[in-house]
Amino acid sequence: MRKLLLCTAVMGLVLSSVAAEAKGCIKGAIIGGIAGHYAGHGKVGAVAGCVIGRHEANKADAERAQKAQQSSPRQDNHI
Repeated sequence: MRKLLLCTAVMGLVLSSVAAEAKGCIKGAIIGGIAGHYAGHGKVGAVAGCVIGRHEANKADAERAQKAQQSSPRQDNHI
């Protein structure tokens, strides 16, 4: 029963529409929760996974924005 409840909760989180602020958190929480479960600390693993996943998503967004800024042609506004 507990396994069924866990699977239902995970699928609900994966398939739900989530705000952009949670990008990386859901995926990290699932992975961290599973890893933490096997270590005996599922909730701690889920929280840590969320924090790490969000950090990695922010880092990827910053790198993507920097590359886009470097590749876009510079416009001079001289009149």
